[in-house]
Amino acid sequence: MHRLIWTSVIALMFLLSGSAISQEHRKPGHIFRSDDVLAVTITAPFKKLMRERPEDTDLPGKIAYTDAAGETVEIDIGVRTRGRYRRQMKICPFAPIRLKFDKKQIENTVFRKQGKLKLVTHCRNRSTRYEQLVLKEFLVYKILNQVTDYSFRVRLLRITYVDSDNPRDQQVRYGFLIENKERMAKRIRTPHVVVKSSSISALNGEYNNLVSVFQYFVANTDFSPVAGAPGDNCCHNTQLFGNPGELLYAIPYDFDMAGMTDAPYAEPNPKFKIRNVRQRLYRGRCNNNIHLENSLQAFRENKDAFHALVEDMPDLTGSSKTSMFALMESFYKLIGNPKAVDKKLTRRCV
Repeated sequence: MHRLIWTSVIALMFLLSGSAISQEHRKPGHIFRSDDVLAVTITAPFKKLMRERPEDTDLPGKIAYTDAAGETVEIDIGVRTRGRYRRQMKICPFAPIRLKFDKKQIENTVFRKQGKLKLVTHCRNRSTRYEQLVLKEFLVYKILNQVTDYSFRVRLLRITYVDSDNPRDQQVRYGFLIENKERMAKRIRTPHVVVKSSSISALNGEYNNLVSVFQYFVANTDFSPVAGAPGDNCCHNTQLFGNPGELLYAIPYDFDMAGMTDAPYAEPNPKFKIRNVRQRLYRGRCNNNIHLENSLQAFRENKDAFHALVEDMPDLTGSSKTSMFALMESFYKLIGNPKAVDKKLTRRCV
C-alpha cells in the first residue's frame, strides 16, 4: 500500500465525513503475533556504530535466533542508529537502532515481510535502572494495544549483543521491536499519511479522545496529534493514518517521557507548568468531551488486564511494579469521583 503524501490543505477534506473505528483488521506480522520473549543474538560493529552514530547509512550485521524446530536461523541485516533525543550521546551512550533485513533471507523466518524495524535499546550499559525503562516503556505500548487495534504492536527481545570487531565484547539486555508504520497501514487497512500539519477537526474524535485518556493514564505530555517539531512533518511522536474522505487516526508512539516509564532524563515541557513527568495534565480536546465517558469506560473495563500486564512482566523489579501500580491507582481513584473528572478532565480540556 503506497504512502500518501497530502498537503495540510487537502487534509481539510476530512471535515466532510466521520469514520467508525473498524474491527476488520488483518493479523499483525508474524514477529508480533506472540507475547513470548524472543531470544536473539545481534552481531554488528557496535563500538563503531555508537561512536559514529550513522543515521543515513547502514553498517553490516547479523541477527540469529532459534526456531521452533530447534534450528539456528541467521539473517544478514543492516544497522544504524535512529531517533532524535535518545540518539544523543549524552542521553544514551547505547542509542536506539534501526534494523534493515535482507528480504531474500527472511521469507521462512519469524521476520518474514519485515523490511525495516525500530529497536528500542537499553540506553546505557551496566545500568539495571535503564533496562527497567525498556520493560516499562514496552508495557506502555501493550496498555494501548489492550484498548485499541489502532496502536503500534511491539515484541520483547532478550538480546545478546556481540561486537563483530571484538567478539569477546558481549552483553545481554532487553529490547523491543516496534511495528513498522507501513506494515501497520496494511494491518488496519488504512494508509499512512504524510502532511506538514493537521488540525483537530481533521482527526477522528472518538479515537483521539481515547488516546487523550491513554496519555493521561500513562502521564505523558510529550506528543502532538497536529504538529511536528520545526522543519519536520506532522506529528510529534504521532503517526497519521487515514483513508481518503475519512477522518484521520493520530496514532502515538515513543513513551520514554511518560511518567509511567519515568526515565531519569525525562522532563516535562516548561510550557505545561508541571513539576515532573509523573504529574498528570489532561490534553484532551473540548470538542471531544462527548466521547469522554466511553473512553473512561474502556479503561475501567481493562483495569485487571493492565494490572496483569505489569504483574506478569518478566524481570520487572518490585520497585518498578510499585511505581507503575501507584500511577494506575491514582488514575482509577480520580475517575471514580465524578467531581474530580469534571475538574481534572472535562474542564481542563483544550
